[in-house]
Amino acid sequence: MRRIYCFFSLIALCSLTSIRAQPITLNKDNVDEVVRAMTLEEKVRMVIGCGMSMGSDAKFPGTAGRTYDIPRLGIPSVYMADGPHRLAMSVRREFDSRFYYTTEFPSATTVAATFDPDAAYRVGKTLGTEVKDYGLDILLAPGANLMRNVLCGRNHEYYSEDPLLTGKMAAGFINGVQSEGVGTSLKHFAVNNQETNRYNNDSRLNQRPLRELYLKGFEIAVKESQPWTIMTSYNKVNGKHTSEDEELTTDILRDEWGFKGLVVSDWNAGKDAVTSMMAGNDMLQPGQERQYDAIIDAVKNGTLDERILDRNVKRVLELVVKCHSFNNYSYPDETDLKAHSAISRQIGAEGIVLLENKDALPMSDSIRHIALYGTTSYDMVPAGMGFGSTGFGRYTVSMVEGLREAGYVVDKNLTKQYQKHLAEEEKRLFPNGRPPFSLTPPPRADEFLPSAEDMAAQVKANDMAILTLGRTSGEAADRRSEEFYLKESELALVKQVTDAYRAANKKVVVILNVCGPVETASWKGLADAVLCAFQPGQEVGHCITDVLTGKVNPSGKLPMTFAINYGDAASDNNFPFDHEFKMPSFAMGSGMNLQRKEEENKPNEPERNVDYTDYEEDIYVGYRYFDTFNKDVSYPFGFGLSYTSFDYEVIDSAVRGEKCELKVAVTNTGKTAGRDAVQLYVKAPEGGLKKPSKELKAFAKTKELKPGESEVVALVWDVMDMASFNEKTSAWELAKGNYIWQVASSSADVKLSVNQKIDRKKTEKVHNAMRPRAEIRRIR
Repeated sequence: MRRIYCFFSLIALCSLTSIRAQPITLNKDNVDEVVRAMTLEEKVRMVIGCGMSMGSDAKFPGTAGRTYDIPRLGIPSVYMADGPHRLAMSVRREFDSRFYYTTEFPSATTVAATFDPDAAYRVGKTLGTEVKDYGLDILLAPGANLMRNVLCGRNHEYYSEDPLLTGKMAAGFINGVQSEGVGTSLKHFAVNNQETNRYNNDSRLNQRPLRELYLKGFEIAVKESQPWTIMTSYNKVNGKHTSEDEELTTDILRDEWGFKGLVVSDWNAGKDAVTSMMAGNDMLQPGQERQYDAIIDAVKNGTLDERILDRNVKRVLELVVKCHSFNNYSYPDETDLKAHSAISRQIGAEGIVLLENKDALPMSDSIRHIALYGTTSYDMVPAGMGFGSTGFGRYTVSMVEGLREAGYVVDKNLTKQYQKHLAEEEKRLFPNGRPPFSLTPPPRADEFLPSAEDMAAQVKANDMAILTLGRTSGEAADRRSEEFYLKESELALVKQVTDAYRAANKKVVVILNVCGPVETASWKGLADAVLCAFQPGQEVGHCITDVLTGKVNPSGKLPMTFAINYGDAASDNNFPFDHEFKMPSFAMGSGMNLQRKEEENKPNEPERNVDYTDYEEDIYVGYRYFDTFNKDVSYPFGFGLSYTSFDYEVIDSAVRGEKCELKVAVTNTGKTAGRDAVQLYVKAPEGGLKKPSKELKAFAKTKELKPGESEVVALVWDVMDMASFNEKTSAWELAKGNYIWQVASSSADVKLSVNQKIDRKKTEKVHNAMRPRAEIRRIR
C-alpha cells in the first residue's frame, strides 16, 4: 500500500512539475503573467530599441527600428517606420530585384489647408494600408506642433498655427491609419517649435500658452483618436527634457487626458534613461547600451523601483499584442501604388489655396499654348526633407507633364532653355554629385532671366505664362529670414514676365510651391492670379493643373497667416532666424548606432534663441496676434478664394448642456460647383482673463454644392472650449457674459454674428499644473 501511495504521489508531482514547466506564450489576456516571467535583463531590453534599421541586413532596410523580441515568451519584434507624408523605407534591398516604392502624399500643411478632417483620414488610411502591405506595424506620425514661426524647419510636417485645426486634422489622420490595424506616434510632445539646437533647446513659456496653444492640439488628438503611441520631443520645456518630465508624460497626458498607449522617446532624445523610466517615458529609441546599463544598475541598487520598470514593460507588451507582426499577418509585400497616387492627387488638389484671381482662372478654352517660367516648374517640390522623406520619391510630376497630359502645348524652346540651365546649375551646386541622403534640403537652382529677344518671342508664341516659385525645408535646421523673401533674381523674373505679357494683354499666373509662407505683399498685384500649392505630394504637377483648368474648384484655406514682412509676427524676435548652428556630431551621419554625448566647447553663457527660447508672445500666436493688435497682413488665416461664391444663413444657435451648436445653411450662389470651409470664431466678453480678439472654435467643410444648392452644416464645440487657463488657480475658467459667435470665411472676414449669453462662471481644476521656474515676460 505504501508503495502504491508513493507511486501515485510521484506521478502527481511529475504532473505538477510538467504543468509548471509549460512555457508561457504572450497573448492579449496574459500580459501581467508574461511580465512576471521575464528576467530583469529581458525587461530592460523591452524598454529600449534595437537600433535603427538602416543596414542591408535589416528586415526592412531604411526604417526607423524595432522593438526587442523574446522568442521563449512568444514576443516578436514590432517594426516602426518614419512618416508623416510617406512610408519611409529603402526602395532597394540586397540581392532582391524588386523595387519597394511608397507613395509621397501631400505635406501635413497641404492637408490642413483642406480644412477637412476627412481628407486627413483618407491620407492616413491609405498610408496605413501601405504600412500594413509592407509588413510594418507603427507609422511615426503625425506631427502636432504649432507653426509658432514661419521659419521652423519642420513646419511642413505640422498642420497649422491654430491648435484646433491642428488637433482635428491630427485626429483624422490617426483614425485613418489605425483603421488599418497600424499604430501611429503622435509627435513631437511638446513645444517643439524650432530645429536649431533641437537636442538641447529649452522652450520657456508660461502655463497659459502651454495649455491653450501648445498642448491643446495634442489633447484634441488624444481624446478623439487614442494614438497607439506618443513620441516625446528633443527639446526641454521649462528646464526639463520632455522625455524626463513626469508632469507632461503622466500627470497631463495620462491622468488628465486619459491616454492609454505607449510613450516613446524621439530617436536619441533626452539624457537620463532612469529618469525617463520614472517619468513614464516607456520606451527609449533607438536604444543604446549605456541606457541598458544605467537601467540595470538602477534597479539593482534600488534607485529605480522594478515595479516602475514592470509598468513600462507592460505598456510595451500591450502595444505588441495589437500589431500585425504579433498576429502573424501575411502581408503581400506590395501595395496598390496606382490607387494611392489617385488619392494623393485628389487631396493635393483639395489643399491648394487660390490667393488672387483677376479673371485669369480657370483657364479659358482659348488657352492652348503655355510658357512655363521658374526653375521650380521643371523641378517641383513634392514634400519636405528629413527622416520621414528624402524629397526624392518614386516620381514627381512636373508642371510640364501636368499641362501636357491635360492637352496643353508647353513652349518647347523655353523648356530646352530651362533644361540647359538646370543641368549647368546641377554641376555648379553638386560638382561631386548629389548626396545620397540629407536631413536638410540641398540647395536649389538659381533663376535665370530670358533675353529681351527671347521673351518677345515667347510672348508672341504663347497664350499664357505660368511662373512657379519654390521653397523647401527639412529636419535639423531652421530656415533663414532671407528665405521668406523672393531672391533678387526671382523678383526680377516676376517683373519681367508680368510686364511683357501684360503689354500683350495676356495673363500671368504665379504658383507658390512652398513649405510655408513667403513674402507676397510687394509683388502679388503684378500677377493675374496667385495659387499657393504648398507641397501637394508626388502628383504636384497634376494637382496644380487640375485647379488651373477648373477640373477642381479650389477650396483650400490658409492654415497660417501670410505676414507682410518677417518681423511682423510676435514670435519673430524670439526665433533663431539668422543663426548659423552646426549640428553636434552625434546628430549627423547615416543614423546608425547614434550615441549621445555632451557637446564639446559649449560656451558658459546660454545663448538666447539657441540654448533657450522665451515665448514672450504668450497666447498671441498667428492670427491671435495680428487680429488682436490690428496688424496688417498680406493674407489672413483661413483665407482662400473659389471659382464660385457662397452665402451663409444661421439656422439655429444654442447652448445645450455642455455643448455649443450653431447650424449654418451654406448656399452656392455662383455658376460653378464647389466646396466651402465654414469657420466659427468666438469673441469672449470683457471682464475675464484677457483673450485674443477671436479664436477658432469649430469649422466644417461642405460637400460639393452645385450652383443654387444648399447644405446645412453643424458647428459643434464644448462650452469649456471657450474657457481660459488661469495660471494663479491652475484651473480652466469660463467667464460669464455675452459671447459673440462669428461665422466667417477667414479670420478677417466675418459674415454673420450671433450673441450668446453665458449666465454663470464655470471652473475646471486640472490634475497638476506644470510651473515654470520664472514668469516669462509677456508681449504688450
